[in-house]
Amino acid sequence: MPVEFLGIAATNDGSETTPRSGAAFDKEYTLRLARAHEDHGWDRVLFAYGSGSPDPAPAAAYIASRLDRLQILLAHRPNVSYPTFAAKTFATLDQISEGRLTVHFITGGNDHEQGREGDTLTKDERYARTREYIRIVKKIWTTREPFDHEGEHYRFHDFVSDVFPVQQPRPGVSFGGSSPAAYAAGGAEADVYCLWGEPLERTAEQIEAVRAAAKAAGRTDVPRIQVAFRPIIAPTEELAWEKAHRTVGAIREQGAAGLKRRHRTGAPQNTGSQRLVAIAEAGERYDRALWTPTAAATGGAGNSNALVGTPETVAQALLDYYDLGVDILSARGYDLLGDAIDFGRYVIPLVREEVAKRDAERDAERDAKRDAERAAGAERNRGEHDRAVVGA
Repeated sequence: MPVEFLGIAATNDGSETTPRSGAAFDKEYTLRLARAHEDHGWDRVLFAYGSGSPDPAPAAAYIASRLDRLQILLAHRPNVSYPTFAAKTFATLDQISEGRLTVHFITGGNDHEQGREGDTLTKDERYARTREYIRIVKKIWTTREPFDHEGEHYRFHDFVSDVFPVQQPRPGVSFGGSSPAAYAAGGAEADVYCLWGEPLERTAEQIEAVRAAAKAAGRTDVPRIQVAFRPIIAPTEELAWEKAHRTVGAIREQGAAGLKRRHRTGAPQNTGSQRLVAIAEAGERYDRALWTPTAAATGGAGNSNALVGTPETVAQALLDYYDLGVDILSARGYDLLGDAIDFGRYVIPLVREEVAKRDAERDAERDAKRDAERAAGAERNRGEHDRAVVGA
């Protein structure tokens, strides 16, 4: 199966290790970073969402109107707008991008962060709202006749949109989470299910949970799986690990405390972050290259587990996840621009080359098996014919 790479579409140059040098929305930097992704082999970039951050939708439209190939993953929280309005916004952006949009629906895992924009629902209520929201958006994208909706969270009458997506039947829907409620919602509605980087065994368990939820929802297909990491690469293993320890030092010195103040109070509430913290407490290194101190330093804040090593080591680690069934690999460095360029130059080609080899080998094995079955069938038919002749 093809492999895809997702990067980050930050609107400024700040990260957990470096304070931003200018405004929250730096138009020139936003375009420069997105262009670096397009020029270095990435497939799409994520426009993330935060309660006080620049609105990702117009930022995404800005990039889409200036770049030709880069696809867009737009994060959206259902609490910030009515689904009729959001569906039109997404359809318009799909028109601007000429069919390059996927929407990532965020239920929200922190009550304090949700409350900043007036969302007072409980976690389970938020998941129920998200499922209803996604279903409404999908229907608006694909329905040409006015319709009514009477649901638990939304009610409207005689609505029909006058703007539709370029993609048919609709843009993709992305979803993430690590709780049973998340698996149930995403398994039912998502085209892409997003996970944070965990050890291989735990990731395999989560993939099975997503697939089981999709089956329980009556689906005959399953969501594609995306997994996110923070790569730390260097020309040698020694240099990579020196860089990794410098990175954690920088996070602790200036990034982690500020991150916790902005995004959470106390221990993380969302299951995904709780899992990352527990994994970090259990050990620092897993599998081929997974390293947890970056997650520990941020309190499990979002995508925070690292892959450390040479480009070859990190590429092989990513291929281990590909072998589990992951075909969208999300990566974001700490020097957003420089790391996007280096990862695109030195890691992405290695992964794509190896995936092409594996797919070719798989296709050859499938063709050989099919040919053997055909030959066996033909031999059986000849044997039956010969027996029939003898019997006659």
